[in-house]
Amino acid sequence: MVSRYSDVYGQWQSDPEGFWAAAAADLDWFKPWDKAFDAEAGVYGRWFVGAECNTCHNAVDRHVAAGRGAQAAIIYDSPLTGTKARISYAELLASVQAMAATLVDQGVGKGDVVIVYMPMIPEAAVAMLACARIGAIHSVVFGGFASRELATRIDDAKPKAIISASCGIEPNRVIAYKPLIDEAIEIAGHKPEAVFVLQRPQVAAALKPGRDHDLGQAMAANAGRAAPCTPVAATDPLYILYTSGTTGQPKGVVRDNGGHMVALVWSMRNIYGVEPGEVYWAASDVGWVVGHSYIVYAPLLFGATTIVFEGKPVGTPDPGTFWRVISEHKVAAFFTAPTAFRAIKKEDPNGTYLAKYDVSCLRTLFLAGERADPDTVQWAETMLKIPVVDHWWQTETGWTIAGNPVGLGLLPIKHGSPTVPMPGWDIRILDDAGHEVAPGTLGNIVARLPLPPGCLPTLWKADARFRSAYLDEFPGYYKTADAGFRDQDGYLFIMARTDDIINVAGHRLSTGGMEEVLASHPDVAECAVIGIHDEMKGQIPCGFVVLKSGVSKDAEAIEKELVKLVRDKIGPVAAFKLAIKVERLPKTRSGKILRGTMQKIADHEPWNMPATIDDPAILDEIESAIRARGIGV
Repeated sequence: MVSRYSDVYGQWQSDPEGFWAAAAADLDWFKPWDKAFDAEAGVYGRWFVGAECNTCHNAVDRHVAAGRGAQAAIIYDSPLTGTKARISYAELLASVQAMAATLVDQGVGKGDVVIVYMPMIPEAAVAMLACARIGAIHSVVFGGFASRELATRIDDAKPKAIISASCGIEPNRVIAYKPLIDEAIEIAGHKPEAVFVLQRPQVAAALKPGRDHDLGQAMAANAGRAAPCTPVAATDPLYILYTSGTTGQPKGVVRDNGGHMVALVWSMRNIYGVEPGEVYWAASDVGWVVGHSYIVYAPLLFGATTIVFEGKPVGTPDPGTFWRVISEHKVAAFFTAPTAFRAIKKEDPNGTYLAKYDVSCLRTLFLAGERADPDTVQWAETMLKIPVVDHWWQTETGWTIAGNPVGLGLLPIKHGSPTVPMPGWDIRILDDAGHEVAPGTLGNIVARLPLPPGCLPTLWKADARFRSAYLDEFPGYYKTADAGFRDQDGYLFIMARTDDIINVAGHRLSTGGMEEVLASHPDVAECAVIGIHDEMKGQIPCGFVVLKSGVSKDAEAIEKELVKLVRDKIGPVAAFKLAIKVERLPKTRSGKILRGTMQKIADHEPWNMPATIDDPAILDEIESAIRARGIGV
């Protein structure tokens, strides 16, 4: 199939408003827009101004009305509890109406904020859709998030209600949520009027009379009750999502209703190459943007079947759990983070568990959330024998900035590149003074304004902060805060966050480039490179590597091989002399490596425990490894 990418991208370039207006025709609108794009509205312009719509109607009701109520909307698969369920669109509609009626009974309505603090269970998606149905704004906070961090979000969003469950389940423990919520409300200045708790069998939560409600009982009492969709402006907020790692004053990304729907529906067929009725799986969590966009909203808006998975890539029970889910539920397109595949590769480098399952249903694997190193991509290609598509986007954008559009026909894959900008994105590479740089030159990656539909119009109640964080440094552009380059063919290479570019004796070097070299070593499962302070050179790189299971070679010998490998591939300019074997790397719960915290530890600077860290004990291990090598002393 010859790719239609150039033609479609050209159509967008020649008529951006017409392009997105045509895409919007795939959705139901209660009232059409006055302008597809109004450059005078909002901070940098707004999409579908004057239109009225409802996201829940488009994600659920219209599919039932079209006669597809019996189709599976959600497949729930929880290896942690041994539970599986198939929920049809008609059943989903009934559950959403019951929860919406429950919220309305407590006075929640259009424009109110509701915090959703849930584990990966179907009711999390139901809660989001119920809020959207009545015009309430949801703010999902990762289930089990620390009380103090939850409190800062309560004070920023000022929710009228909180929807939660009695517990979340991890591979080795059960986390009771209600004590965390109670403590957060105690700390917060703002006090929500109501807390709804879904009682799970593993933990029974104590309910405070007057404020707390048993969600299951309330929904059962409202079963069969109609809760009509509330029309909202296309420019009204659908949700607030606080960016991971936020400390101090939270940074709440706002997503609107109209543009969000248009971008996501367009992406399902054109980027991911799926059709309505097919099974699409994003192995993420509703606490992150991938969970919002591609577990809940995009698949349901498009009429696909989505999977809500409560488990981990390894350990629930083994490195074959992803392959079981794909085989059992006939997944056509699978989206996960590179770190998940590195974990599987570490535990099962030869694909022994994969061989147990028939995954011939899977057409494409998509990777995003962090840089997909070529070694991991090539390993996945070898194991699965299907296209492995890296694509790049952010919490702020909500969908793909650059990718390889499967639905338009795959472009040639270049390992290490998420390929090319999608329609809506005019990407430039600028130096620090704002001048465009030549192909192959590392620089700041920016997007020319206006941003396309689906992107954040602003931050929650913080227009000035939005401008200073994203727009002021490069006037006329959105600052992605990622660094990279474009090659002669127009392919983008995302090398690092701009604060991960290190300056070694005046040379700007990408830590991502060094990680790429380290990851190519046959014994390395995953790695991270940070820049540490050096009196002579300013900074020098230090690599931390996790070895594959079963590697028995002496760690010191491997470290010497890694130093030589970087010297051979990048050159002496990298001044790479430190490679340290560690058992684990510190990560957020979404799988991103906490390089910034590691750098502060190495430089003996003050640091705070990241709010989103998966396992705090790993930082102690990193600190011990750094001290054992005398770094920074």
